Amino acid sequence: MLLQNKTAVVYGAGGAVGSAVARAFASEGATVFLTGRNVALLDKVAADIIAEGGKAETATVDALDEDEVEKHLDETVEKTGGIDVSFNAIGIPQQDIQGTRLAELNADNFMLPIATYAKANFLTARGAGRRMAERRSGVILMHTPSPARLGNALVGGMGPAWAAMEALSRALSSEFGPQGIRAVCLRSTGIPETKTIDVVFGLHAKALDISRQQFQSFIEGMSHRRRSTTLAELANVATFLASDRAAAMTGAVANLTGGLIVD
Repeated sequence: MLLQNKTAVVYGAGGAVGSAVARAFASEGATVFLTGRNVALLDKVAADIIAEGGKAETATVDALDEDEVEKHLDETVEKTGGIDVSFNAIGIPQQDIQGTRLAELNADNFMLPIATYAKANFLTARGAGRRMAERRSGVILMHTPSPARLGNALVGGMGPAWAAMEALSRALSSEFGPQGIRAVCLRSTGIPETKTIDVVFGLHAKALDISRQQFQSFIEGMSHRRRSTTLAELANVATFLASDRAAAMTGAVANLTGGLIVD
């Protein structure tokens, strides 16, 4: 059990990525605290985890609200004694964000993902880091798709937002590393299993006047494996990175793009 006796907080745990990672954490022994804004989705994920013998609790937390983030972390520490893993998987609707050329993009729509993702990840990572520092141990994880590194068209402010997250992860590693805290970012392709990527691929396909499947095939054709990252692959690597077996990894980006990006 890679995460036996560990406490993990997952933000955006009702979504496809957050729930997949939460389930993987729980299957490896972690007690998982599921947070988000849709309690019905959170409760469903928790019920699934508990039914499979795992441990999970839910709480309504807006990752953009500093007071809510801090209050929930305090409550979690009071219950468990500390926090071992923090993973932020929040997302925002992509309509009017992606699929529009920069020359035609509204400035507010360009800035929205940059402000949202930077603030949410800063608040949750800072909150976790402060508490992890007390025990001189912990792991802060983030997830970004390939446009964080690639110069893709039609992604609007999402590319800069994801690049900012990766830069933040490196800074967290630099500042918290001496206190025993690791920070690692997982970079994947888009994951077609998720509803978000289904919408995103549709927006790009419409802008290019091709079918959604044609767009997916085009993107996957640029990777070495000729396919996209799966949710299971992302969750499995997140679990490994959260564990002590990855103790030497920090300030790094785990490349799960299957050769779409070559390091």
